[in-house]
Amino acid sequence: MKTSQKDERGQMLLATGVVLMMSLLSMAIFGVKMAGISMPYDTAGDDTIQASSDLAANLPALTESRAQIWYDAGLSEIESVEKSIESLHDDVLHHGEIRGVELKLLNITVSDSDGIITVSTELGAADRNSMLTRIISFEIDLDS
Repeated sequence: MKTSQKDERGQMLLATGVVLMMSLLSMAIFGVKMAGISMPYDTAGDDTIQASSDLAANLPALTESRAQIWYDAGLSEIESVEKSIESLHDDVLHHGEIRGVELKLLNITVSDSDGIITVSTELGAADRNSMLTRIISFEIDLDS
């Protein structure tokens, strides 16, 4: 008949592995942080200004083009513009990631006045060196 013995070797091996894994993770995080310190900062970089200017220049036309598609599909003017600007919000976030600049459309308001849709939003743009906000406001007339 076998007798059951308590064997703690497996638990000790598991504990040793966990400690080793945590040590390696800690060293990897430290290495990544140190690598970032040695990267030079471009204090004259204008990525934030350029990205926000590009977006401010193109946002009205992009909003109107997308809204026209939904308007032609049967949505009301205001619903079309609201859907358009919501989808552009997500695209702006992604576009900023690609360019290395954080871009966000904040406080978006869409209002209707006699068939003219007014869109107003605050654009926030930031990179590692700078941050700026600007108000973008424009009108859309889908009936024309």
